[in-house]
Amino acid sequence: MTSGSILILGGGCFGLTAALELRVRGWKVTLLDSGVLPHPDAASTDISKVVRMDYAADAQHTAMGVLSIERWKAWNRRWGVDLYHEDGFLVMSRDAMTPGGFEHDSFHYLRGLGHTLHHTDAAMLRDNHPVWNADRYPEGYLNPVGGWVESGRVIAMLAQEAREVGIELVEQIQAPWPVLTDGCCHGVKSADGRVWNADLVLVAAGAWTPEMLPHLQNVMWTTAQTVFHFQPSNPGRYRAPQFPVWGADIARTGWYGFPANADGLVKVANHGVGRRVNASDARVIPAGEEERYRAFLRDTFPSLADAPVFSNRVCLYCDTFDGAFWIDHDREYAGLIVAAGDSGHAFKFTPVMGGIIADVVEQKPNAWTQRYRWREPVAVSSDGARAQR
Repeated sequence: MTSGSILILGGGCFGLTAALELRVRGWKVTLLDSGVLPHPDAASTDISKVVRMDYAADAQHTAMGVLSIERWKAWNRRWGVDLYHEDGFLVMSRDAMTPGGFEHDSFHYLRGLGHTLHHTDAAMLRDNHPVWNADRYPEGYLNPVGGWVESGRVIAMLAQEAREVGIELVEQIQAPWPVLTDGCCHGVKSADGRVWNADLVLVAAGAWTPEMLPHLQNVMWTTAQTVFHFQPSNPGRYRAPQFPVWGADIARTGWYGFPANADGLVKVANHGVGRRVNASDARVIPAGEEERYRAFLRDTFPSLADAPVFSNRVCLYCDTFDGAFWIDHDREYAGLIVAAGDSGHAFKFTPVMGGIIADVVEQKPNAWTQRYRWREPVAVSSDGARAQR
């Protein structure tokens, strides 16, 4: 199928980029969301997301990262505002870098591709990035190409573009849900009885996907991660180049964060196993969570450890068993396509996701889509496979 009508359920980075790409290809597109875009509860909605090409020796995600960064820069030019900030990506290890580790493999793989990276040891960390506790991090590197993007503002910009090109955006729908009967998807229905129909339905509902499509709960699930925004008294100490986007032995600890934004806020987060939850559950910061953050800061960034918390939030992932996205025509319901499984690392790829998803919708060949096809759950050991089943 090369054109027709499609309903897209979800206005995050998957849903909006797919909508825009399919509209360019001649589709009649209606996008439905339960909130006002950017939806305040969506993973896409925050002050920042990491943008990087660094993926150990993962050839596909490295290539997707490189292309995405080129397109982030193009979007900055097109929009006339820098929502992507190329402040660099600094990753440090608590031990010397060794083969098989994220820092070692990313460093050598990217250098092998010709990228210029700056090796960093404790002495260089102390001189160039002085808020780090250099005694705890003996080795790592800085990639000057990468940084962060103002994710909530990006979603708002993409929604505006969608309206301008004739995509119908229907917001604040009461509990929209795909209608699945007799092996088919017949459209979308809201809790107050409104119904939408089209040739195809694309569910791009992020963390809500496992609840909407329970037949996928053996391959994907919802996990909760926390995010804290600290407000130091001297935010200038926490801005690039001294304080770029960072990962603190991230493959083993999950800790990462950002330079201070224009409001002086320093975002710190953890990309760890996460707590299994339902997306419809109340979002609650676990007891002791702030102290867990402060213990990490005392060890890694001592000068930030006592900064007041400006805000915090619970961010929901849709994790797949292997950490790879899940983008395919549904095997059980004709007319249904799923684009889900962000697994906590999707937003950086926003500029390339629309083309990937649209090619799946139209069943066109794409070298990157095979990895995200329907697949059986198997035991996986990878950075992405964090959540306990």
